[in-house]
Amino acid sequence: MSTAEKYRGRARRWTAEAYADPDRYLRRRADLVVSLGPALEPGDMVLDLACGDAGLAEPLLARGLRYSGVDLSEEMVAAATRRLAGRGEAHAGDLNDFQPAEPVAATTCFRAVYYARDRPAFFRHVAEFTERKLVFDLNPRQYRPADVAAELRAAGFDRLELRPFFVPQTRALPSPLAALLEAAERIGLPARVLLRIRFTYVCAASRKFVFPP
Repeated sequence: MSTAEKYRGRARRWTAEAYADPDRYLRRRADLVVSLGPALEPGDMVLDLACGDAGLAEPLLARGLRYSGVDLSEEMVAAATRRLAGRGEAHAGDLNDFQPAEPVAATTCFRAVYYARDRPAFFRHVAEFTERKLVFDLNPRQYRPADVAAELRAAGFDRLELRPFFVPQTRALPSPLAALLEAAERIGLPARVLLRIRFTYVCAASRKFVFPP
């Protein structure tokens, strides 16, 4: 089954059904897209690879960022276009070779790095058009962060910041527990213990020299 076929018929309610608490999950993602690594400013363009129905667009647009999404599924692109309603763009394309018309401040790739045919080549490709940072999630039980860091350095991203991301995807938590988990993201030993069991890092890869806005 191709990647596009895998998501056929699921696009119309993708965000609502993929996340138990989509507002909290995507708002937290957006917080880290903006703040982790070199900060983004209102007016900066974010290219969202494997964007699905552009659920991440809402909290990014609310922060004054510009948004362009890319997805391999034509159905997802149609759903993203409806959601954006002229406030951004959605394009059909493969994250491995999509090239934006002009450089972007940040590129994101959530829940999709494993779709890269060749991860080092993917990082090199993204580095060609990304001026400030690449933000993506990483499962440390699947990929060794040290190996990924080495691939990023070879692509020209010589800075890597990792933040544990403790917002569950498939379970909505009471607000006090959710807040406690988010606070645990910043506490070294508890965070490392949790990451051995579940959850992921959000990673921001950038360069020592950051292009001016």
